[in-house]
Amino acid sequence: MKHYRYLIVGGGLTGDAAAKAIHELDPEGSIGLFSTEPDPPYNRPSLSKGLWKGKPMERVWRKTEATGAVLHLGSTISNIDSKTKSVQDNSGQIYSYEKLLLATGGTPRRLPFGDVPINYFRDLNDYRQLRAVAEAGANIAVIGGGFIGSEIAAALSMVGNRATMLFPEKGIGARIFPNDLAMYLNDFYRSKGIKVLDGELVVGLEEVDKQIRVRTDCGTQLDVDYVVAGLGINANVELAVMADLKLDRGIVVDEQMRTSQPDIYAAGDVATFYNNSLHTWMNVEHEENALWMGQIAGKNMAGTKEVYQHLPLFFSDLFEIGYEGVGIVDSRMDIVADWKEPHEKGVIYYLRDKHLRGVLLWNVWKMADVARALIAESGPFENKDLIGRIPFDA
Repeated sequence: MKHYRYLIVGGGLTGDAAAKAIHELDPEGSIGLFSTEPDPPYNRPSLSKGLWKGKPMERVWRKTEATGAVLHLGSTISNIDSKTKSVQDNSGQIYSYEKLLLATGGTPRRLPFGDVPINYFRDLNDYRQLRAVAEAGANIAVIGGGFIGSEIAAALSMVGNRATMLFPEKGIGARIFPNDLAMYLNDFYRSKGIKVLDGELVVGLEEVDKQIRVRTDCGTQLDVDYVVAGLGINANVELAVMADLKLDRGIVVDEQMRTSQPDIYAAGDVATFYNNSLHTWMNVEHEENALWMGQIAGKNMAGTKEVYQHLPLFFSDLFEIGYEGVGIVDSRMDIVADWKEPHEKGVIYYLRDKHLRGVLLWNVWKMADVARALIAESGPFENKDLIGRIPFDA
């Protein structure tokens, strides 16, 4: 039986950050990192951002091997026994551990059309497949108007492909953006040559004459060369269930990333944590949270007692538009928009019961810490209290 002092399940940003934090504090401690992917850890945001803008592939690698960690690539941990502190991989090999981190991320939500090939754009292999199709020039359907769908449609357009977006909401990013901004994005994407079919739910996909026929609930029918979908993820909690860990959407952790079982930690997309600024339990499926949580988990596995009190942000680039979101950004909340130039540059505040829960910085930069500090204030806030609170320029 192979033994690791630190065993990490998950080869994403979280696992990499944890390995680096462990190695810094315990350079002699053995680390085993298990990933279902054949590639070593890499910068996942580049898949829908930088790589489409000419960023070289060699710059995406996280260089996790520099920690001395043994990378078990293309390996799935299929069983966990918290009593014997051991795990088993898909080949039947058993590994014991002293400290275990579950950084298992999530699995893309899928459409009920199993017979039709669909790219659920999540990992580097998905990028390679889509890029190969895009390089040949293609007519591509992008199902989903959220975070991933909007980025992929923009990327495909920038490299010369015909893209059609289909989603049931009224506008691009309608779940987080106020209605007027979501509708603006519809027109903005159309001006970039992207066909936007808003308010249309895909109800059927079938292969017809070497193409894929897409049908919607509005009666629309179109034939495309390829289909890519961005529908969000479901947390990978199967191992947590085996270990009888406490669950609430994801794996519940305390402020030190510890689960309900001694010596088992969880971090990243799969973790549910309490945020002191928002006074709520939450899951965050974005880069900054993955890196910060992974680092805290790694440090604490190696013996420190650091706490995670950070309010993470997420960011996106849509052609020449860029934005950052801090806290809970939900279009169903009360919204106060403070525009320098409508839909071009501004700050949008999200409130619940007059308490600030989130901030969207639209083409406004270097103000995330200001937004965090404002969210941490107790309030209550009236609309007039927020106008001008965050400057448009650093």
